Amino acid sequence: MKKVLITGITGQDGAYLARLLLTKGYEVHGTARDAQMAGFSNLIQLGIKSKVTCHSMALNDFRSVLQVLAKLKPDEIYNLAGQSSVGLSFDQPVETLESISIGTLNLLEAIRFTGGEMRLYSAGSSESFGDTGGQPADEDTAFKPRSPYAVAKATSFWEVANYREAYKLYACTGILFNHESPLRPERYVTKKIVKAACEIANGLTDKLYLGNINIARDWGSAEEYVEAMWLMLQQPKPNDYVIATGETNSLENFVAEVFETVGLNWRDHVVTDPTLLRRSEIMMSRGNPGKALDKLGWQAKSKMQEVIKLLVNAEQSLQKSLR
Repeated sequence: MKKVLITGITGQDGAYLARLLLTKGYEVHGTARDAQMAGFSNLIQLGIKSKVTCHSMALNDFRSVLQVLAKLKPDEIYNLAGQSSVGLSFDQPVETLESISIGTLNLLEAIRFTGGEMRLYSAGSSESFGDTGGQPADEDTAFKPRSPYAVAKATSFWEVANYREAYKLYACTGILFNHESPLRPERYVTKKIVKAACEIANGLTDKLYLGNINIARDWGSAEEYVEAMWLMLQQPKPNDYVIATGETNSLENFVAEVFETVGLNWRDHVVTDPTLLRRSEIMMSRGNPGKALDKLGWQAKSKMQEVIKLLVNAEQSLQKSLR
């Protein structure tokens, strides 16, 4: 039985990944800063909390990381922890940089100290590419980060690449484009839109306030993307991969589709709020997942419309249960 350690197991990706690896027969361990006090609502929602062993570990504390790795000796490590909101990173740049870049560095160093036999997946982000002028980004596209979050993810990417080259560690980065699920917290705009649309349809509110809806993103399914993470660590040699659907839609189209799904016209309810505009914004994000298909045999099955149906159905069920 393989043993796996998932940092950030309480988040969307961590919970889905834990469920996937349990079905594959892994012994699953996860970490939180304080495992006794942490909320594990996502694991509970997926019905797997009792099947996962959680440990306290502070990623920005090298001794803490080293102790957990030396104790568990996992075969695979998936580093999904760190401040994950682009918008929040403008308000908390130091926390964002430390939790992502220092956390990744500590994991790499701890793997090196303990012998280097563990395989590491590190969560990258399409935000690191910045604005590519509408061209699809692949593994060779230069990084031009435009937020503290993107800077941190770009730093983490090069840390992984450096340790892979210099110390021959099995370490790779998945450069994931936007991926959604019902487990998203409300601070993410997709969850905010879906929740508001369902509430408006139920007569609970009337307006949805958004920033710039002209931006365009590549939206996929988190449940599918965690499979790509696993596949990366099953390859003979470590490598970095762009994970995306290859299809880009504007946020306006996303909003229109959500409201149409609940039987409403979005123009009757959506209001532009200038206070929600970011200090700097990527207008179009587009990925080229060709390498993942060629090398991993992975391809996104769910595009934006399928993802929206999943999100709306889950939100409608939730709101119905609360009435």
